[in-house]
Amino acid sequence: MMETLLPSSLLLPLFASAAMRAVVDDRARIQRMLDFEAALARAESALGIIPTDAAIAIADACKVERFDIAALASAAATAGNVLDPLVEALTAQVAASSPDAARFVHWGATSQDVIDTALVLELRAGIDVLLAHLDKAVDGFLALAGRYRRTPTVARTRLQQALPMPFGLKAAGYAAALARSRERLRRLRKEALLLQFGGAAGTLAALEERGFDVMERLGALIDLPPPDAPWHSHRDRLAEVACALAILAGSCGKIARDVSLMMQSEVSEAFEPAPPGRGGAAAMGQRRDPVGCAAALATATIAPQLAASILAAQNGEYERSLGAWQSEWMTFPALLLVVSGALAPIVDIAEGLEIDNERMRANLDITHGAFLAEAAVTALAEKIGKPAAHAIVEEACQSAKTSKLHLQLVLMEDKRVTEHLAPGTIARIFEPMTYQGVSQLFIERLVASAQGRMARRTGP
Repeated sequence: MMETLLPSSLLLPLFASAAMRAVVDDRARIQRMLDFEAALARAESALGIIPTDAAIAIADACKVERFDIAALASAAATAGNVLDPLVEALTAQVAASSPDAARFVHWGATSQDVIDTALVLELRAGIDVLLAHLDKAVDGFLALAGRYRRTPTVARTRLQQALPMPFGLKAAGYAAALARSRERLRRLRKEALLLQFGGAAGTLAALEERGFDVMERLGALIDLPPPDAPWHSHRDRLAEVACALAILAGSCGKIARDVSLMMQSEVSEAFEPAPPGRGGAAAMGQRRDPVGCAAALATATIAPQLAASILAAQNGEYERSLGAWQSEWMTFPALLLVVSGALAPIVDIAEGLEIDNERMRANLDITHGAFLAEAAVTALAEKIGKPAAHAIVEEACQSAKTSKLHLQLVLMEDKRVTEHLAPGTIARIFEPMTYQGVSQLFIERLVASAQGRMARRTGP
């Protein structure tokens, strides 16, 4: 198992999904390099550059189970990369059955062609894992948005109660943010993941005038689009992928932060799912710890630093960099791992979030109605102007806080208010969902965006 992220395999399951650990496994990476070598031989054989028998022998030897991973790793420390000892071992494998075919192993290619293309294939496989998880997360939050679109909760700013909002708006916002990451990854899967094939210096000189023909045929065989020209010294596409991965981790971290705060004992409005044995404390049976949120927050904290390393690796010199390129080898697998570790708990949350409607309503009342002070000011301002209305309601808020009375009762006892607003009007002010603005329209628009369609203009 490739322990890119952590020195202990005990910790990897906590911070990376099983599917992503399989993607970045050493054997999977070596097989991708061997897939390149096999496809290269087939492409060159089809164009008459190397004998058909040689291509068959090379492709037959390109099976990872024939190679000693530990020996390759040891040799890589001396060679400076894993590809050189792999080519040497592959050549020996081919020579055992066909000495003549062994002359054509790795024909016209260079180590960076194979390593970069294997990386691109790894990123594609990793993105596919993330896209599958994103589909589940987006669908889960969309379901929550529909189920709780008229369930009142409190919007909090700077950790303080602000105004009422439907919980469905919060869930729809989560779905839309994750859907934007999904679209970024889908786009980059098509636009940024290209074949790298340039030979020793990006000119394919060893293949003379057939270089581009081989590139096209190789790309078709390995299912990667050929670029306009080799990109080995320009890493901007990879940098964009790294940024998209870090953004996804950040969105997961935001959701995890919200849910963990809602799980606080003093709040207790929403809870991540808790299968048996998860999130408890041995000495405190009342505890329900946000274990999934903790994993998502930890990995979301790591991801930006890894993406920064990929951004810094763009500064390679000339046509083959010294150090910058090599820094990607550990960083990208680690980034894939931590992003999967951020997303996996969010999928669980999206599909199993538990909502306490009664606690949400109770929390709306802990400020004795002060969270609807703006609604009261707005209603009264239509009669006496905003400055006067603001002064009256502010005074009433202080009185409610001191007396522990509900703001509605304080206003109903204030003649400056009752001479302009009827009791029924004042009562309606303090129904939370009468002061939600265009929240329902925003939910519709966010849902439409997450589903990839245009929003219809609807009423509240």
